[in-house]
Amino acid sequence: MRRNFPDYAVFAVLLFLIPLLALRHPIPLLELSSAAAQDTPAALRPTWTADSEHSDSGAGEPPQPSQVVQADDRLRILDEQTGEIFTVSGREFVRGALAAEMPPTFHPEAMKAQAVAAHTYALACKAQNTGKAYDLTADPQNWRSYTTEQVFRERYGSYADAYWKAICSAADPVAAYLLIWEGEPIVAAYHSMSSGVTEDASNVWQGGKPYLVPVESTGDPLAPDYETQTFFPVEQVAQAVRSTCPSAQLDGDPSGWFEITERSEGGYVTGLLAGGQNLSGTRLRSLLGLRSADFDISCDGTQFCFTVRGYGHGVGLSQYGADYMARQGATFDEILLHYYTGATLAVIS
Repeated sequence: MRRNFPDYAVFAVLLFLIPLLALRHPIPLLELSSAAAQDTPAALRPTWTADSEHSDSGAGEPPQPSQVVQADDRLRILDEQTGEIFTVSGREFVRGALAAEMPPTFHPEAMKAQAVAAHTYALACKAQNTGKAYDLTADPQNWRSYTTEQVFRERYGSYADAYWKAICSAADPVAAYLLIWEGEPIVAAYHSMSSGVTEDASNVWQGGKPYLVPVESTGDPLAPDYETQTFFPVEQVAQAVRSTCPSAQLDGDPSGWFEITERSEGGYVTGLLAGGQNLSGTRLRSLLGLRSADFDISCDGTQFCFTVRGYGHGVGLSQYGADYMARQGATFDEILLHYYTGATLAVIS
Protein backbone atom coordinates (compact mmCIF):
# COMPACT_ATOMS: atom_id res chain seq x y z
CA MET A 1 0.00 0.00 0.00
CA ARG A 2 1.48 3.33 -0.98
CA ARG A 3 1.45 6.07 1.60
CA ASN A 4 0.82 9.68 0.87
CA PHE A 5 3.31 12.13 2.27
CA PRO A 6 2.36 15.68 3.34
CA ASP A 7 3.78 18.67 1.55
CA TYR A 8 6.58 20.37 3.39
CA ALA A 9 7.09 24.10 3.70
CA VAL A 10 9.58 25.60 1.27
CA PHE A 11 12.03 26.48 3.98
CA ALA A 12 12.09 22.89 5.22
CA VAL A 13 12.87 21.64 1.73
CA LEU A 14 15.67 24.12 1.35
CA LEU A 15 17.04 23.28 4.79
CA PHE A 16 17.37 19.67 3.69
CA LEU A 17 18.43 20.06 0.08
CA ILE A 18 20.91 22.94 0.03
CA PRO A 19 23.64 21.14 2.03
CA LEU A 20 23.23 18.06 -0.19
CA LEU A 21 23.37 19.97 -3.45
CA ALA A 22 26.60 21.53 -2.26
CA LEU A 23 28.34 18.16 -2.37
CA ARG A 24 31.34 18.30 -4.67
CA HIS A 25 31.42 14.49 -4.75
CA PRO A 26 28.14 12.56 -4.66
CA ILE A 27 27.50 9.88 -2.11
CA PRO A 28 28.96 6.46 -3.00
CA LEU A 29 25.59 4.85 -3.56
CA LEU A 30 25.28 1.82 -1.38
CA GLU A 31 23.74 -0.55 -3.83
CA LEU A 32 26.95 -0.40 -5.80
CA SER A 33 29.57 -0.06 -3.12
CA SER A 34 28.57 -1.50 0.21
CA ALA A 35 28.54 -5.01 1.56
CA ALA A 36 25.81 -4.09 4.02
CA ALA A 37 23.59 -2.89 1.22
CA GLN A 38 24.10 -5.70 -1.26
CA ASP A 39 21.10 -7.75 -2.23
CA THR A 40 22.60 -10.71 -0.32
CA PRO A 41 24.13 -9.48 2.95
CA ALA A 42 27.31 -11.40 3.68
CA ALA A 43 26.40 -11.98 7.31
CA LEU A 44 23.17 -13.66 6.24
CA ARG A 45 24.27 -15.77 3.31
CA PRO A 46 24.29 -19.10 5.17
CA THR A 47 20.59 -18.69 6.05
CA TRP A 48 19.19 -16.08 3.64
CA THR A 49 19.42 -16.63 -0.09
CA ALA A 50 18.88 -13.76 -2.53
CA ASP A 51 15.98 -14.80 -5.28
CA SER A 52 29.26 18.25 5.38
CA GLU A 53 29.55 22.41 6.80
CA HIS A 54 27.60 20.85 9.64
CA SER A 55 24.84 22.26 11.79
CA ASP A 56 25.23 21.66 15.51
CA SER A 57 21.59 20.68 15.81
CA GLY A 58 21.22 17.45 17.74
CA ALA A 59 24.89 17.30 18.69
CA GLY A 60 25.99 16.38 22.18
CA GLU A 61 27.77 13.81 24.29
CA PRO A 62 27.06 10.21 23.29
CA PRO A 63 24.61 8.44 25.60
CA GLN A 64 25.93 5.86 28.04
CA PRO A 65 24.45 2.49 27.03
CA SER A 66 23.23 0.28 29.84
CA GLN A 67 24.71 -2.83 28.21
CA VAL A 68 28.39 -3.67 27.86
CA VAL A 69 29.55 -6.48 25.59
CA GLN A 70 32.88 -8.25 25.51
CA ALA A 71 34.29 -8.24 21.99
CA ASP A 72 37.51 -7.99 20.04
CA ASP A 73 36.66 -5.39 17.43
CA ARG A 74 39.82 -5.76 15.37
CA LEU A 75 38.87 -6.81 11.88
CA ARG A 76 40.67 -8.88 9.25
CA ILE A 77 39.69 -7.55 5.84
CA LEU A 78 40.13 -9.38 2.55
CA ASP A 79 41.00 -6.87 -0.16
CA GLU A 80 38.90 -7.86 -3.17
CA GLN A 81 41.34 -6.26 -5.59
CA THR A 82 44.63 -7.68 -4.34
CA GLY A 83 43.52 -10.82 -2.50
CA GLU A 84 45.57 -9.72 0.51
CA ILE A 85 44.28 -9.78 4.08
CA PHE A 86 45.02 -6.85 6.37
CA THR A 87 43.99 -6.12 9.95
CA VAL A 88 42.63 -2.84 11.31
CA SER A 89 41.63 -1.69 14.77
CA GLY A 90 38.01 -0.98 15.56
CA ARG A 91 38.55 2.77 15.46
CA GLU A 92 40.46 2.60 12.18
CA PHE A 93 37.69 0.52 10.63
CA VAL A 94 34.95 2.88 11.80
CA ARG A 95 36.77 5.84 10.25
CA GLY A 96 37.38 4.04 6.97
CA ALA A 97 33.87 2.60 6.77
CA LEU A 98 32.27 5.97 7.40
CA ALA A 99 34.56 7.60 4.84
CA ALA A 100 33.48 5.02 2.24
CA GLU A 101 29.77 5.01 2.99
CA MET A 102 28.61 8.57 3.67
CA PRO A 103 29.66 12.04 2.46
CA PRO A 104 31.52 14.16 5.02
CA THR A 105 29.01 16.94 4.35
CA PHE A 106 26.14 15.04 5.98
CA HIS A 107 25.04 16.04 9.48
CA PRO A 108 27.41 14.80 12.23
CA GLU A 109 24.65 12.85 13.99
CA ALA A 110 23.74 11.07 10.75
CA MET A 111 27.42 10.27 10.24
CA LYS A 112 27.64 8.83 13.75
CA ALA A 113 24.60 6.67 13.08
CA GLN A 114 26.18 5.41 9.86
CA ALA A 115 29.45 4.70 11.66
CA VAL A 116 27.72 2.57 14.28
CA ALA A 117 25.68 0.73 11.65
CA ALA A 118 28.75 -0.09 9.55
CA HIS A 119 30.73 -1.21 12.61
CA THR A 120 27.85 -3.37 13.83
CA TYR A 121 27.43 -4.97 10.42
CA ALA A 122 31.15 -5.75 10.25
CA LEU A 123 31.05 -7.42 13.67
CA ALA A 124 28.03 -9.46 12.57
CA CYS A 125 30.08 -10.60 9.57
CA LYS A 126 32.96 -11.47 11.89
CA ALA A 127 30.71 -13.62 14.05
CA GLN A 128 29.32 -15.35 10.97
CA ASN A 129 32.79 -15.99 9.51
CA THR A 130 34.34 -17.60 12.58
CA GLY A 131 36.99 -20.05 11.44
CA LYS A 132 37.77 -18.22 8.21
CA ALA A 133 41.01 -16.41 7.51
CA TYR A 134 39.15 -13.08 7.23
CA ASP A 135 36.15 -11.40 8.85
CA LEU A 136 34.77 -9.50 5.87
CA THR A 137 35.67 -8.35 2.38
CA ALA A 138 36.14 -4.80 1.13
CA ASP A 139 37.46 -2.88 -1.85
CA PRO A 140 39.28 0.16 -0.41
CA GLN A 141 40.34 1.51 -3.82
CA ASN A 142 36.74 1.57 -5.06
CA TRP A 143 35.10 2.72 -1.81
CA ARG A 144 33.29 -0.52 -1.10
CA SER A 145 32.65 -1.05 2.64
CA TYR A 146 35.96 0.49 3.73
CA THR A 147 38.58 2.89 2.42
CA THR A 148 41.88 4.25 3.66
CA GLU A 149 42.82 7.78 4.63
CA GLN A 150 45.24 7.86 1.71
CA VAL A 151 42.55 6.98 -0.85
CA PHE A 152 40.18 9.44 0.81
CA ARG A 153 42.71 12.26 0.54
CA GLU A 154 43.40 11.44 -3.10
CA ARG A 155 39.71 11.76 -3.87
CA TYR A 156 38.97 14.98 -2.01
CA GLY A 157 42.18 16.90 -2.77
CA SER A 158 42.15 20.38 -1.28
CA TYR A 159 39.04 19.53 0.76
CA ALA A 160 40.69 16.50 2.36
CA ASP A 161 41.89 18.09 5.62
CA ALA A 162 38.48 19.52 6.51
CA TYR A 163 36.59 16.46 5.33
CA TRP A 164 38.84 13.97 7.12
CA LYS A 165 38.46 16.01 10.30
CA ALA A 166 34.68 15.74 9.91
CA ILE A 167 34.98 11.97 9.46
CA CYS A 168 37.13 11.54 12.56
CA SER A 169 35.00 13.91 14.65
CA ALA A 170 31.95 11.77 13.92
CA ALA A 171 33.58 8.32 14.00
CA ASP A 172 35.83 8.51 17.06
CA PRO A 173 33.18 9.27 19.74
CA VAL A 174 31.11 6.25 18.66
CA ALA A 175 33.89 3.81 17.74
CA ALA A 176 33.06 1.54 20.67
CA TYR A 177 29.31 1.50 20.09
CA LEU A 178 27.27 -1.20 18.39
CA LEU A 179 23.68 -2.39 18.10
CA ILE A 180 22.70 -5.73 19.58
CA TRP A 181 19.74 -8.08 19.59
CA GLU A 182 19.67 -10.85 22.19
CA GLY A 183 23.28 -10.03 23.03
CA GLU A 184 24.65 -10.32 19.48
CA PRO A 185 25.52 -7.68 16.85
CA ILE A 186 22.61 -7.14 14.51
CA VAL A 187 22.76 -7.38 10.73
CA ALA A 188 22.66 -3.59 10.35
CA ALA A 189 21.74 -3.32 6.66
CA TYR A 190 21.49 0.16 5.21
CA HIS A 191 20.81 1.89 1.92
CA SER A 192 20.88 5.29 0.25
CA MET A 193 17.19 6.27 0.41
CA SER A 194 13.92 4.42 0.82
CA SER A 195 10.60 5.00 -0.90
CA GLY A 196 9.48 6.92 2.19
CA VAL A 197 8.87 3.77 4.22
CA THR A 198 11.65 1.25 4.69
CA GLU A 199 11.19 -2.34 3.56
CA ASP A 200 10.72 -5.51 5.55
CA ALA A 201 13.82 -7.69 5.11
CA SER A 202 11.63 -10.73 4.46
CA ASN A 203 10.44 -9.10 1.22
CA VAL A 204 14.01 -8.78 -0.05
CA TRP A 205 15.69 -11.92 1.26
CA GLN A 206 14.34 -15.30 2.25
CA GLY A 207 13.80 -14.81 5.93
CA GLY A 208 13.63 -11.75 8.11
CA LYS A 209 14.82 -10.13 11.28
CA PRO A 210 12.59 -8.56 13.95
CA TYR A 211 14.63 -5.36 13.86
CA LEU A 212 14.51 -5.01 10.04
CA VAL A 213 10.85 -4.08 9.61
CA PRO A 214 9.11 -1.13 7.90
CA VAL A 215 9.39 2.31 9.51
CA GLU A 216 8.60 5.80 8.26
CA SER A 217 11.47 7.66 6.59
CA THR A 218 9.76 10.95 5.88
CA GLY A 219 12.82 12.82 4.62
CA ASP A 220 13.52 10.48 1.73
CA PRO A 221 11.01 11.94 -0.77
CA LEU A 222 12.88 15.24 -0.38
CA ALA A 223 16.25 13.73 -1.31
CA PRO A 224 17.94 14.50 -4.64
CA ASP A 225 16.88 12.11 -7.42
CA TYR A 226 14.30 10.46 -5.19
CA GLU A 227 12.17 9.70 -8.26
CA THR A 228 13.87 8.82 -11.54
CA GLN A 229 12.90 7.36 -14.90
CA THR A 230 14.84 4.71 -16.81
CA PHE A 231 14.07 3.63 -20.38
CA PHE A 232 14.73 0.24 -22.01
CA PRO A 233 14.10 -1.01 -25.56
CA VAL A 234 11.32 -3.60 -25.64
CA GLU A 235 13.67 -6.35 -26.83
CA GLN A 236 16.12 -5.73 -23.99
CA VAL A 237 13.33 -6.15 -21.43
CA ALA A 238 12.07 -9.28 -23.17
CA GLN A 239 15.53 -10.80 -23.17
CA ALA A 240 16.00 -10.03 -19.46
CA VAL A 241 12.66 -11.59 -18.50
CA ARG A 242 13.21 -14.71 -20.62
CA SER A 243 16.59 -15.26 -18.95
CA THR A 244 14.81 -16.06 -15.72
CA CYS A 245 11.30 -16.99 -17.00
CA PRO A 246 11.81 -18.89 -20.27
CA SER A 247 8.09 -19.70 -20.57
CA ALA A 248 6.93 -16.08 -20.26
CA GLN A 249 4.48 -15.15 -23.03
CA LEU A 250 5.94 -11.95 -24.43
CA ASP A 251 3.99 -11.65 -27.65
CA GLY A 252 1.66 -8.96 -28.90
CA ASP A 253 1.41 -5.50 -27.40
CA PRO A 254 4.30 -5.14 -24.89
CA SER A 255 2.25 -2.72 -22.79
CA GLY A 256 0.35 -5.80 -21.59
CA TRP A 257 3.36 -7.89 -20.65
CA PHE A 258 3.52 -6.77 -17.02
CA GLU A 259 0.96 -6.61 -14.24
CA ILE A 260 1.91 -5.47 -10.73
CA THR A 261 -0.20 -7.58 -8.40
CA GLU A 262 1.12 -6.68 -4.96
CA ARG A 263 3.12 -4.01 -3.15
CA SER A 264 4.58 -3.93 0.33
CA GLU A 265 3.71 -1.34 2.95
CA GLY A 266 6.46 0.93 1.61
CA GLY A 267 5.31 0.63 -2.00
CA TYR A 268 7.94 -1.87 -3.15
CA VAL A 269 6.72 -4.37 -5.75
CA THR A 270 6.37 -7.78 -4.10
CA GLY A 271 4.11 -9.43 -6.67
CA LEU A 272 4.41 -9.18 -10.45
CA LEU A 273 3.23 -11.08 -13.51
CA ALA A 274 5.64 -10.97 -16.45
CA GLY A 275 4.19 -12.63 -19.54
CA GLY A 276 1.85 -14.54 -17.25
CA GLN A 277 4.69 -15.82 -15.04
CA ASN A 278 5.28 -14.85 -11.41
CA LEU A 279 8.32 -12.66 -10.91
CA SER A 280 9.35 -10.74 -7.79
CA GLY A 281 9.98 -7.03 -7.94
CA THR A 282 13.46 -7.51 -6.48
CA ARG A 283 14.28 -10.00 -9.23
CA LEU A 284 13.14 -7.70 -12.03
CA ARG A 285 15.03 -4.87 -10.39
CA SER A 286 18.18 -7.00 -10.43
CA LEU A 287 17.69 -8.07 -14.05
CA LEU A 288 17.36 -4.49 -15.27
CA GLY A 289 19.62 -2.73 -12.76
CA LEU A 290 16.84 -0.53 -11.40
CA ARG A 291 17.56 1.78 -8.49
CA SER A 292 14.94 0.14 -6.28
CA ALA A 293 12.00 -2.27 -6.35
CA ASP A 294 9.48 0.54 -5.92
CA PHE A 295 8.59 1.20 -9.53
CA ASP A 296 5.78 1.80 -12.04
CA ILE A 297 5.92 0.46 -15.60
CA SER A 298 4.69 2.02 -18.81
CA CYS A 299 5.34 1.27 -22.48
CA ASP A 300 4.83 3.22 -25.70
CA GLY A 301 5.20 0.14 -27.91
CA THR A 302 8.92 0.57 -28.61
CA GLN A 303 10.40 1.14 -25.17
CA PHE A 304 9.54 0.63 -21.51
CA CYS A 305 9.72 3.41 -18.94
CA PHE A 306 10.35 2.48 -15.30
CA THR A 307 9.54 5.25 -12.85
CA VAL A 308 11.52 4.38 -9.74
CA ARG A 309 11.41 5.81 -6.22
CA GLY A 310 14.29 5.60 -3.75
CA TYR A 311 17.68 3.97 -4.17
CA GLY A 312 18.64 0.66 -2.63
CA HIS A 313 16.93 -2.38 -1.22
CA GLY A 314 15.19 -0.20 1.36
CA VAL A 315 16.04 -2.36 4.37
CA GLY A 316 17.34 -0.85 7.62
CA LEU A 317 18.85 2.60 7.89
CA SER A 318 18.20 5.13 5.14
CA GLN A 319 21.20 7.43 4.78
CA TYR A 320 19.26 10.39 3.44
CA GLY A 321 16.52 9.69 5.98
CA ALA A 322 19.13 9.73 8.75
CA ASP A 323 20.50 13.04 7.50
CA TYR A 324 17.01 14.52 7.44
CA MET A 325 16.26 13.30 10.98
CA ALA A 326 19.54 14.75 12.23
CA ARG A 327 18.75 18.13 10.69
CA GLN A 328 15.45 18.10 12.55
CA GLY A 329 17.33 17.60 15.84
CA ALA A 330 17.56 13.81 16.25
CA THR A 331 20.69 12.35 17.84
CA PHE A 332 22.53 9.37 16.37
CA ASP A 333 21.09 6.93 18.91
CA GLU A 334 17.56 8.13 18.20
CA ILE A 335 18.17 7.64 14.50
CA LEU A 336 19.53 4.13 14.97
CA LEU A 337 16.74 2.98 17.28
CA HIS A 338 14.19 4.38 14.83
CA TYR A 339 15.48 2.40 11.86
CA TYR A 340 16.43 -0.80 13.75
CA THR A 341 13.23 -1.54 15.64
CA GLY A 342 13.79 -3.02 19.09
CA ALA A 343 17.60 -3.16 18.86
CA THR A 344 19.70 -2.03 21.81
CA LEU A 345 22.68 0.32 21.78
CA ALA A 346 25.62 -1.19 23.62
CA VAL A 347 29.30 -0.41 24.15
CA ILE A 348 32.27 -2.72 23.65
CA SER A 349 34.35 -3.38 26.73
